[in-house]
Amino acid sequence: METLPPLQKCTVDKFSAIVTRTHTFIHSIAILFMLYYRLIINLKEIPISFLPYWFLIFVSELLLSFLRTLDSAHIFSPVTRSVYPENLPPDDELPAIDVFVCTADPIKEPALGVMNTVLSAMVIDYPPEKVTVYLSDDGGSVKTLCAVREAWRFGEVWIPFCREFGVKRICPETFFQAADDEINGGEDYLLERDNIQVVT
Repeated sequence: METLPPLQKCTVDKFSAIVTRTHTFIHSIAILFMLYYRLIINLKEIPISFLPYWFLIFVSELLLSFLRTLDSAHIFSPVTRSVYPENLPPDDELPAIDVFVCTADPIKEPALGVMNTVLSAMVIDYPPEKVTVYLSDDGGSVKTLCAVREAWRFGEVWIPFCREFGVKRICPETFFQAADDEINGGEDYLLERDNIQVVT
């Protein structure tokens, strides 16, 4: 069977791994010494009336030590990733993908943001016949329904515009807020962009 070229490569940075593991080891020894001091030495010297305060300090130190252990776990093997988009298969061999956009409350998740997400998903750099976008509105909001209708109307001009001019900022809101640094088609581009702004 023919082996396909890799799409990405993950390499462990050995020097950084040694440094972070050494640091974590030294830090762990310091924590153990601190716990030994609290339990064996310090506990014998404090008066009974200070025991509640000692207990609170000890518990907080245990908690912070535990959090430090969790925090250091992800740096045990620092990695560097390299991607090779040139190794992607041709468009006709790419798998079909489904994009699910979920929303529930139009107040907490404004309809404009949801529609920007839907339109951005429809314009991703992928064969359009292999992308299916689903919008799930668990709240059944009329506002979301109206926003979908408007997004569908706007998408009829937005999607061809993005594909024709190779727009990189595919989120409409971000595109119209950005400076004019993405002019790819001269006069045609400016004319189409102005027409789209009229539609919005």
